[in-house]
Amino acid sequence: MKKLFKLLLLTFTVFSISFAKDNSLQNIQDKEEIIIGLDDTFAPMGFRDEEGKIIGFDIDLANEVANRIGVKATFKPCEWDGIIFDLRSKKIDLIWNGLTITPEREKQITFSTPYFDDDQIVIVKNPNIKSFQDLKDKKIGVQLGSASYFAFENSALSKETNNLNKYSTNVEALLDLEAGRTDAVVIDAVVGKYYISKKPNFIVLNDILEKQQMGVGMRKDDVALKNKIDETLANMKADGSFDKIYKKWFGDN
Repeated sequence: MKKLFKLLLLTFTVFSISFAKDNSLQNIQDKEEIIIGLDDTFAPMGFRDEEGKIIGFDIDLANEVANRIGVKATFKPCEWDGIIFDLRSKKIDLIWNGLTITPEREKQITFSTPYFDDDQIVIVKNPNIKSFQDLKDKKIGVQLGSASYFAFENSALSKETNNLNKYSTNVEALLDLEAGRTDAVVIDAVVGKYYISKKPNFIVLNDILEKQQMGVGMRKDDVALKNKIDETLANMKADGSFDKIYKKWFGDN
């Protein structure tokens, strides 16, 4: 009886180890494709050019990482407010699009080692608005489900106004700012400053809402895939290819 019990225990242990084996990297390599979810209006990280092609800093990074892993990167536009659901339900393999690392997101997914520093800033058009105090009872726009949204909700600024306009994309929020339908937009600095270079009548307030970092988002169980992406990004930083892509999009800043 003891021998039978030991045999059953050994069989169960072997089965458990086999079942728990992480095939996340191997599965990607076997299908020779990695599907990357993004908001295709998030310039300069991932957006469409005048011909409709998806381009950007993160697009170049992801393509290079995919190439080094030996797979093709396929980019799939998603609704940003539901993109974590798309990842967890395996409609996409990664989120790679200026994804800010936040405690709320870390409860649901895992992140690569941070590869980009970012701030949450506030953009206005009215030159009379010079600080957060001037935004009391003003209309503020933000992308729903974004790190900007969570930064706003967790800040003292959220207590200064009940007039929050929520948008599907940052582009929509900035268009309403341009038209005067909102007084300010909370946005990632890397995106906001890109748009300001196109719209010189926009102003960045000196106050920073929150300092943050960006990472590649993936499912919590995909440890092998995470390790490979971390290793590849580290190699790219070491051999200068990361810096080359950075300079292409941001110059020497």
